[in-house]
Amino acid sequence: MGIDLHGYELVWEDDFSYEGAPDPAKWNYDLGNHQWANQELQAYTDRPGNVSVHDGRLIIRAIEERDGEREYTSARLTTYGRQSWQYGYFEIRARLPVGSGSWPALWFLPEDIHRGVSWPLCGEIDMLEHSGQHPGDVFYSLHSWKHNHTRRDTVQYTTTIHREGICEDFHIYGMEWTPEQVEYFLDGESVCRYGKADDEEDRTPQAWPYDKPYYLILNIAVGGLGGPVSRKALPFVMEVDYVRAYQKRGQ
Repeated sequence: MGIDLHGYELVWEDDFSYEGAPDPAKWNYDLGNHQWANQELQAYTDRPGNVSVHDGRLIIRAIEERDGEREYTSARLTTYGRQSWQYGYFEIRARLPVGSGSWPALWFLPEDIHRGVSWPLCGEIDMLEHSGQHPGDVFYSLHSWKHNHTRRDTVQYTTTIHREGICEDFHIYGMEWTPEQVEYFLDGESVCRYGKADDEEDRTPQAWPYDKPYYLILNIAVGGLGGPVSRKALPFVMEVDYVRAYQKRGQ
C-alpha cells in the first residue's frame, strides 16, 4: 500500500531548476579532509567537481583526487542551519552510483548533535543507504543508543531490500515519520516500518530519540560500508531529481 498524503502539505522542496551550485538558502555542507567515521576514505568539499546542479538535477561526484591524506573527494550536503523538521513525509527521486566502494546515503541527524549530544544517543534516521559491494541491496535503518550496529538487544532497526538493477534508473525513495513510527517506501510501495511500540520494554529517548527536529543529509562516502574501491568504476555519481518535504497541516 502506498503513502496517503491526505492531510499533508508541501512545506519545502528543491527541484533543482537552476544551474551551478546548490541553492545556498537551502543547502549547507559538511567539509573536511580528516578521517571521517566508519573508515571512510574521502574528503568532503564544496567544489564544482564534487557537487553541482545541471539540467535540473543535483549531481554529487566522488572522484579519485588527493586532498591532504585522503585519496578521494566527494560532497556531503545538509540542510543544517537552513531547515529541520519534526515528523513528516519525505520523498527523494534519485539515481544511485554504481561500483564497489561507493556508499551513497539519504539520511537525517538531529539538531542536538551540534549541542553536545553524542552519537548514537542523539539518534539517526537513515532514509536510504546503498553499498557498492552489494549492488542489488538497499538499506533502511534507525539508530539510537539502544538500537544500533552494536546490537545492544534483540530489537533490530535495519532492513535490507533486494532489488536487482536498483542503480540502473531513477527511483523514488519515501519515508513517513510520525510520533509512533517510521515507514519506508520504494517507488510508492511500503517496504518496511519501525514503531515506537516495537520495544515494549523501553520507549525512552535511549530507544526512540525521534521526537525532535532533524535535518537532511545527502552524500556519497567512499569505502567503509561501500567495500573495497573499484577504481575503474570511478567517478561514483549520484543524481537527484528532486527533494520534497511534507508535513501535516497544523503540525
